[in-house]
Amino acid sequence: MNESRIESGIELQIDAGIDAGSLRDRFLRVRGQSVRLCAPLSAEDMMVQSLAEASPVKWHLAHTTWFFESFVLRPFLPGYRMFDENFGWLFNSYYQSFSAFPDKRLRASFSRPSVAEVIAYRKHVDEAVLKLLTSGAAEGNAVAEGIELGLHHEEQHQELILTDILHAFATNPLRPVYASEALPEGAQRALPLRFVELPGGLTEIGSERGFSFDNERPRHRVWMEPYRLASRLTTVEEFAEFIADGGYRRPELWLSAGWDRAQNDGWQAPLYWREEDGEWCIFTLRGELRQNQIAATPVAHVSYYEADAYARWRGKRLATEAEWEMAATPLDVRGNLLESGRLRTAVGDSDGLAQMFGDCWQWTASAYLPYPGFQPLQGALGEYNGKFMSGQMILRGGSCATPAGHIRASYRNFFAPETRWQFAGIRLAEAIL
Repeated sequence: MNESRIESGIELQIDAGIDAGSLRDRFLRVRGQSVRLCAPLSAEDMMVQSLAEASPVKWHLAHTTWFFESFVLRPFLPGYRMFDENFGWLFNSYYQSFSAFPDKRLRASFSRPSVAEVIAYRKHVDEAVLKLLTSGAAEGNAVAEGIELGLHHEEQHQELILTDILHAFATNPLRPVYASEALPEGAQRALPLRFVELPGGLTEIGSERGFSFDNERPRHRVWMEPYRLASRLTTVEEFAEFIADGGYRRPELWLSAGWDRAQNDGWQAPLYWREEDGEWCIFTLRGELRQNQIAATPVAHVSYYEADAYARWRGKRLATEAEWEMAATPLDVRGNLLESGRLRTAVGDSDGLAQMFGDCWQWTASAYLPYPGFQPLQGALGEYNGKFMSGQMILRGGSCATPAGHIRASYRNFFAPETRWQFAGIRLAEAIL
């Protein structure tokens, strides 16, 4: 491993003068949150990998630990002793320039190391990172920047822990429930759907201050025509109307690749929906719920293709990512995010542009491409985002499984257009003609 390359690669955009004490508190909070998310799970649950895109929960716990060991401790803590030399390649995800790694599809076969060993690995690495923080080495330099990157990386995997276990439980014939406690009942009627007019014009998008990933930079100018954005997300009830009107049987509504995928995979409704006695039942982290229980909440687990077809059925379209960011930038980051504890979508409860953050990631009409002047990080970390800029679509806004400290208006999530196991939903847009 070329340590100088790794050190030079950690050139992130974060506020100068990071306080080691506050970074320590955040480190402990984020690392503890990952373990707390596993509390409802058995060791057997943590081994399941129910689709190729997902990973076992045990692997998520180990991989996020590997990240700190590989990009913070090995380069910056003199005399650091690796917990296990094999973990340096076993829990690598896709960093080709760092080391070889096993086929992702085989992660469920890693019966060893045990969950107990992975927890011991986390403890070993956490103690070393805390030692590094108390040494004074983290005052406003690459060490602190690397730790901050590792924390945001771990928050991404916290969301994946929930999305992956939801799929695992949904495909289990026993249909186990991740969180069974009852939720307080709130509003059961969605706010009336309106379209909020936005002026367009010349504006800037991209990261300006605070932490950001390389794919959010550089900040740059874009021109937009005036447009309107839906005041809230599309609901379960509204999407059920699309299904009832033959939305999955009408090729004129679909992009060609989407139609082919829907036919080949037999899509008839969003993922986790099944019909029983003429009513849709929807599987969630809180178990299976009937359509009438959550009709006013945002529809989730739709692909880009389904979102685009629904928008066309409504005579609308999806927003571009620049349109979405322009509308979201003045707003506070608040909503139904992970910290709400709800773990499923909720009814919107505010006027104006509701649900811009939380509930569901919102598919945009924008392909995942580099911003003008984009430069990936140097070294192995340059593989974090840039190499995926092909065949993916942008999502914005976060979901009910996204940690609040992780999301911001400039955040660019991306998935292949056929992806359905994420908490992804729909916000409509239209041009002003």
